[in-house]
Amino acid sequence: MTLRKKLPKLLIHLMLILFAIACIIPLLSIISVSLSDETTILKNGYSLLPQDFNFRAYAYILYKPIQLLNALSVSLLVSILGTLISLLITAGISYVLSREDYKYKNKLSFYVFFTMMFNGGLVPTYMLISNYLHLKNTIWVLILPYLATPWFILILRTFMQKIPHSIIESCMIDGASEFRIFFQMILPLAKPGLATVGLFTLLQYWNDWWLSLLYIEKESLVPLQYMLYRMINNIEFLTRSTNMMPPGMNNAVVPAETARMAMAILAAGPMLVVFPFFQKYFVKGLTVGAVKG
Repeated sequence: MTLRKKLPKLLIHLMLILFAIACIIPLLSIISVSLSDETTILKNGYSLLPQDFNFRAYAYILYKPIQLLNALSVSLLVSILGTLISLLITAGISYVLSREDYKYKNKLSFYVFFTMMFNGGLVPTYMLISNYLHLKNTIWVLILPYLATPWFILILRTFMQKIPHSIIESCMIDGASEFRIFFQMILPLAKPGLATVGLFTLLQYWNDWWLSLLYIEKESLVPLQYMLYRMINNIEFLTRSTNMMPPGMNNAVVPAETARMAMAILAAGPMLVVFPFFQKYFVKGLTVGAVKG
């Protein structure tokens, strides 16, 4: 193969390598800052290698490990349970919308799409969840609001529409019930779409702190993201308080920047471990609806 034919492939590989490096450098910078000394960071700025290597930021965050482990367990429970139930509900609605022989397919599709544009508003939603459903300060208030996300339903519906309707008809001729067709035929064939939507749903549950801010007051139900959010607010308060102190009154340096980066590592770490298991199906799932015919 001549150099002229190799050149386009080499340029593509070079672009992909540069893009990969551009994605890795911020992560390395975050890890480096989290392992650096706060004073050195304020003096010299960020770097790819730790400056005055220490674990003070992690010691500050892990000052109460039991509380952190409890928050982590709440996040894991909410993320895993919520993702499984949400996938089942989302797949059920998407399957119904993908069926060509469903009479109210267009009307239900419009209803799902309409909820993407408009919702009940914050105050009515808060009143419904707190006063009527009585879900405040329960684990279910962190799970139920995200069970059926319209955008994920439309993505999975588009994927299921690619499954030939003749397969469903053949199963019905053989006497299979709707539930058996759904669980034994549709779900296995829709694995790439389920994996893609499942990853997005998992990230939605894992990164959520808004529901905790509104509805959770019990310390035992505080998830990891909301706990880290409160710690950031505490750090900002301590930093402002320290800056307002008269000279000589307080020489302690609050690990503001390094602690933020350490929190980012703790928050993103589990998802970085989970992502490779979804990668097998993720790329195929992203191409949903790309080719028609």
